[in-house]
Amino acid sequence: MDAVDLREFYATPTGRVAQRVVRQNLRQMWPDVTGMNMLGIGYTTPYLGLFRPEASRTLAAMPARQGVLHWPPGEPGLTALVNERELPFADLSMDRILLIHAVESSERLRSMLREVWRVLSDSGRVIIVAPNRRGLWARLELSPFAHGQPYSPTQLSRLLRDNMFTPIQSQVGLYVPPSRARLMLSAAPAWEQIGRRLFPAFGGVVMVEAGKEIYAGQLTEKRATRRAFAFAPPGKGTNRAHRKSD
Repeated sequence: MDAVDLREFYATPTGRVAQRVVRQNLRQMWPDVTGMNMLGIGYTTPYLGLFRPEASRTLAAMPARQGVLHWPPGEPGLTALVNERELPFADLSMDRILLIHAVESSERLRSMLREVWRVLSDSGRVIIVAPNRRGLWARLELSPFAHGQPYSPTQLSRLLRDNMFTPIQSQVGLYVPPSRARLMLSAAPAWEQIGRRLFPAFGGVVMVEAGKEIYAGQLTEKRATRRAFAFAPPGKGTNRAHRKSD
């Protein structure tokens, strides 16, 4: 799904409920980001606003294939269209990195995670939010969480370990069924309480926090690169990059 599709989803009642529930879980995992540099990869703008008042710097990097939208509205832009394999940020420059609507649809996942490892500070933390393989949200095409590759908590933790990260904690959330019915959506807090108690493995999303494994490394072929990005235009337009053949 491109950035416009994602924006339209989060403008619906279903999207607003999903946003609220996931934000609550993220706040529990990162209760304080005061003075930190924070980066979002994927479509993270519905969630970065939660941390922006505290963080020293907040930036949103949207993959070229997804497209980019201006954010925040009415203010100088903090989003950029990027190549997920060559992030235009300095080594060790970010204290917190959040990936949402990114891992499940990436075509070069290992390359993207290597870039995340590079720009993350030695004491930094990363959270990946991905569709839960066992959840209803990955099965019913009413939301972006039904697109791409779903994960179980074990699979997502293994993915992080395989790419030089150490998993710290994981959560499953978004137990309310993906529905457009107002009565169902209004009961979202009750669904979260019941789901955590009775069906802990069947939430809609998996969230895994990990730290950087600084004593690990991989040998890679050196290649000349030129890091590039494009700013999002003001207004409601989108800026998309079209992939060319090698």
